[in-house]
Amino acid sequence: MSMERLWGLLQRTQRLSPRPSQTIYKRVEGTQQWRLEEEEEDGEEGAEPAAHFCPMELRGPDLGSRAGRPNLGLWAAPGRRTAPYLVLTALLIFTGAFLLGYVSFRGSCQACGDDVLVVSEDINYEPGPDSHQGTLYWSDLQAMFLRHLGEGRLEDTIRQTSLRKRMAGSAGMASLAQDIREALSSQKLDHVWMDTHYVGLQFPDPAHPNTLHWVGEAGKLGEPLQLEDHDVYCPYSATGNATGELVYAHYGRPEDLQDLRARGVEPAGRLLLVRLGEISFAQKVASAQDFGARGVLIYPDPADFSQDPHKLSLSSHRAVYGHVHLGTGDPYTPGFPSFNQTQFPPVQSSGLPNIPAQPISADIASLLLRKLQGPVAPQEWQGRLPGSPYRLGPGPGLHLGVNNHRVSTPISNIFGCIEGRSEPDHYVVIGAQRDAWGPGAAKSAVGTAILLELVRTFSSMVSNGFQPRRSLLFISWDGGDFGSVGSTEWLEGYLSVLHLKAVVYVSLDNAVLGDDKFHAKTSPLLISLIENILKQVDSPNRSGQTLYEQVVFNNHSWDAEVIRPLPMDSSAYSFTAFAGVPAVEFSFMEDGQAYPFLHTKDDTYENLHRALRGRLPAVAQAVAQLAGQLLIRLSHDHLLPLDFGRYGDVVLRHIGSLNEFSGDLKARGLTLQWVYSARGDYIRAAEKLRKEIYSSEESDERLTRMYNVRIMRVEFYFLSQYVSPADSPFRHIFLGRGDHTLGALLDHVRLLRSGGSGDPGAASSRVPPGLGFQESRFRRQLALLTWTLQGAANALSGDVWNIDNNF
Repeated sequence: MSMERLWGLLQRTQRLSPRPSQTIYKRVEGTQQWRLEEEEEDGEEGAEPAAHFCPMELRGPDLGSRAGRPNLGLWAAPGRRTAPYLVLTALLIFTGAFLLGYVSFRGSCQACGDDVLVVSEDINYEPGPDSHQGTLYWSDLQAMFLRHLGEGRLEDTIRQTSLRKRMAGSAGMASLAQDIREALSSQKLDHVWMDTHYVGLQFPDPAHPNTLHWVGEAGKLGEPLQLEDHDVYCPYSATGNATGELVYAHYGRPEDLQDLRARGVEPAGRLLLVRLGEISFAQKVASAQDFGARGVLIYPDPADFSQDPHKLSLSSHRAVYGHVHLGTGDPYTPGFPSFNQTQFPPVQSSGLPNIPAQPISADIASLLLRKLQGPVAPQEWQGRLPGSPYRLGPGPGLHLGVNNHRVSTPISNIFGCIEGRSEPDHYVVIGAQRDAWGPGAAKSAVGTAILLELVRTFSSMVSNGFQPRRSLLFISWDGGDFGSVGSTEWLEGYLSVLHLKAVVYVSLDNAVLGDDKFHAKTSPLLISLIENILKQVDSPNRSGQTLYEQVVFNNHSWDAEVIRPLPMDSSAYSFTAFAGVPAVEFSFMEDGQAYPFLHTKDDTYENLHRALRGRLPAVAQAVAQLAGQLLIRLSHDHLLPLDFGRYGDVVLRHIGSLNEFSGDLKARGLTLQWVYSARGDYIRAAEKLRKEIYSSEESDERLTRMYNVRIMRVEFYFLSQYVSPADSPFRHIFLGRGDHTLGALLDHVRLLRSGGSGDPGAASSRVPPGLGFQESRFRRQLALLTWTLQGAANALSGDVWNIDNNF
């Protein structure tokens, strides 16, 4: 009889053994809030789980009596002699099963494998009180997102937006801003608002257009060269006149100008003819100024665009628009927000050039190149302008007159917000530029369409029960074509708040410029998350493949194929380099050649549609899917999925470049040991935090929030606290500009082997020519860099009593 009872006990215990835990959102009775609960799913059909709910807690499994179960008290009914053994056996079996279930649950944590902290795909979400659906698992949430995302709406919005004139400050822009605000207000958002900034923008003067003339031998103005597009110009160019002989300088990069000088052609005192591409307009003009040039002419060379006769190409009489402010935001109020009635000190951005610049067409450039003399340009400098020999010059004299004028212009940013459930004061931000100099189909219409579609999609998801843990902030920016003016002014206005509250920024600008390649310009903190999302989004042009499979098809090192640093001309740059918020900008590109119509009057919906061979809706849909799933993960993961250990690899990569000069420094009694020690402390702090998170109780909301705060501020830790934001707004030691950056230190150390002559075009430091290596400057740079990196390590360690470094 006792053997039968023992067999019954074993069967009942097996039925009660815990299965791997799953996080389920349950509503607490009597409230409108939702709480996380660890709940055990029973294997029997119709069995009801335990219903013990505690707000803001993660509950463990309740293995007590359940409705419909046999009364376990019957086990002890017969005989005193068998009862202790039965109870002991039951306890042993229960303990073993519980430990096995616990180990299985902990083993499912993906944080233990990498520094990036993610949630398992079996995590589920309980819908809202108005929904009639059941529990939403991660796969269900993905399906809900894809179901509400509409491809047809994207194409129509791109078309309609590109047809509207929307230059910043124009009446057309004001009308579009009002329409977008109304569109946001019609959705299920918690807040919709607009803010206005009064910024200094530069426009051409219709009464006094910019001019270009030949100059005779006596210095008198000769025949004018007719500029086909009088309204194509370089915002923030220096105004006035510049006269000098013409020199061809390839892309106008610092290395190009150094090469030019090495070939016996001096750029100083001359006008430079440079090609579009490789670096931004602002960087070209800044380099020319550093080398002593008097002015710059920028043209599109056919060699930089596709030679495929079946693909579209830019007309030879089209010039390309581009601003030349080496920075972002309103250059007349650097470091300060341009709100109305605010008093500013009388300063200008150091990124404003002192020399004039003007875009010209390929036809005008061809005329100029034919007049050049001097040595033939090297083979890699040769372009494809017909009948042009591509000599370096100098050539005949030219006179450039730039008459742009500054106008105080109101610009408006539009905001929509879905408040988070548990961490409403932490914002996941996504934005898109709204303005455009021309039709701007690729430049801003695509991003605006995707932004509006994501707002509509997430609004529909909220109506169907979706509640993000953190707040989602959707923003339509103004003034983007003048150097991310709208976004930067917003950052400047709310910097003291945003560096504490903004988790990530996702940019939708320049999202669709082709369909062959995919690039992500991003902070290292987001690389692992991007990899994970790419594996879940279908390729728009390769059936049956994910985006990840597409990018690794030709290069198994996916990050080498996809990941790029954030450039200054990206709207995401200011978020990271100025505000210390990790950011990303996605782009589909043509293979090898650039989209030819960007920043021209030909950037129309029709041309973009033809350039993508009818695949525009599919590619835009892929970007929306990628951005949307990224937003879901960032706004809803219990622990933020930011890979805080990645920066250790970034430092190591730069140190590898510095190691080359360790012998030169040692000969001068100098060392880089400080940097090595700080990097080691950061790596140890990151590893320690990762282990703390893995071994902690996920049910502890207070501890989880503390971890999230430390993780989300990692990017901010890399802003140098030793330089002024007004003097050096881009304080990021890896991405910024100035003597405090690691790049500037590397540029300076290279002078040890350059014979004492500085590189006047060094992008990160802008070293004045001829100064050479300076020990005092090196020591200061090393201190600025080291203590910023050490501060990041200390901050990542948490409380001061937890800091353990070997500095």
